[in-house]
Amino acid sequence: MAFSVEEASAKILAPIRALPAEQIALGDALHRVLAQDVHSPIEHPPWDNSSMDGYAVRAADVARAGPESPVVLAVLETVAAGRRATQPVRPGTAIRIMTGAPIPDGADSVIRVEDTDGGESKVEIRDARDAGRNVRPRGEDLAVGSLAAAAGTVIGPAQLGVLASVGCARPLVHRLPRIAVLVSGDELVDVDRFDEVRRGERIVSSNSYTLRASATAAGADVRYLGIAPDDPAAYEHMVRGALAWADLLITSGGVSVGAFDFTKDVLRALGADMQLWRVRMRPGAPIGFGMLGEMAWLGLPGNPVSAMVTFELFGRPVIRKLRGERRIFRQPIRVRAREDLSIAAPLTHFLRGVIEWRDDGPWARPTGPQGSGLLTSMAAANALLVIPPERPLVPAGEALSALLLGDDALLASEFAL
Repeated sequence: MAFSVEEASAKILAPIRALPAEQIALGDALHRVLAQDVHSPIEHPPWDNSSMDGYAVRAADVARAGPESPVVLAVLETVAAGRRATQPVRPGTAIRIMTGAPIPDGADSVIRVEDTDGGESKVEIRDARDAGRNVRPRGEDLAVGSLAAAAGTVIGPAQLGVLASVGCARPLVHRLPRIAVLVSGDELVDVDRFDEVRRGERIVSSNSYTLRASATAAGADVRYLGIAPDDPAAYEHMVRGALAWADLLITSGGVSVGAFDFTKDVLRALGADMQLWRVRMRPGAPIGFGMLGEMAWLGLPGNPVSAMVTFELFGRPVIRKLRGERRIFRQPIRVRAREDLSIAAPLTHFLRGVIEWRDDGPWARPTGPQGSGLLTSMAAANALLVIPPERPLVPAGEALSALLLGDDALLASEFAL
């Protein structure tokens, strides 16, 4: 039975669960996923503090200040960040203060230094625009007990800063998925045997490199098992090597109907629960999925483009779900076709495409010939253009959906706002 792309995705993801949690040092937590909510044990900031270098004053004292009628105040002392004033601000006085320093008692404003003469024993206030401003109140960012970061959050630089601010030195995060990658085929070699390729004896296993890189980019701990020969016993031995370690085994090749496509038989012999074998899509129709004990198995086609497209649609979401992420899919965007796009078979097609941004929005064109062995067409793409089976022709200028591949389609060569 062949499944639709949507049905296949749901079937593959149904048994997948987020991996158990572990505590790690905050400095190692970049790109990891929080396994539990983190609440603030303190107010942040912990005191009223200055958002400017300037002078802490009473708004009432400077309300009438202006370029033609400056207000002169006595400067009581200078307070650096990390220190506190030793006395309050009284009427007619000011305290010189640096950004982040606690606001002295009695002050309700910080006049930026640019609106003064910068005096140290007395200061001339030349503008009242900051009266009642530039004071960051205690607890403005976080109150005691408030949610600092939610479970399922992918920890980026900003989240690291928040976790550090609330004292979360060892966050509880989901374990990284352990992904084993195995390719198969007597005709394949790794790139260090390129002399055999030159002689016309073998071809380089590009999938060995693209799938490892794709899984690593998705946030997994990846182990390469190597290239299995077209021998069921050897293949079984290599699969057994993944069982004790991997959360997910990704294989490439051996899932079609050729004489040497024995992957299904080997996995069934090992006790795999085979749940999927074919998807109504192009490229990449022959796809296998099942559970071998606690380890998931995803069998991708051997054709280089088919392997990358099916990993993008099915492998990447599995890894993100194992990581504990909540948003696991690419968000489709609407683009307009630069040229007529047609499909020959009633399957969901994923064309390698290039998105270009114009004043009237994003437009897309295919990268060229779409054969499943043309890896350069994938390297040139920054998106997959989705053509549903019921739409055999998308005329130029009409809208269609696209899945962005990474950030390339959103990048520009010039700074613009």
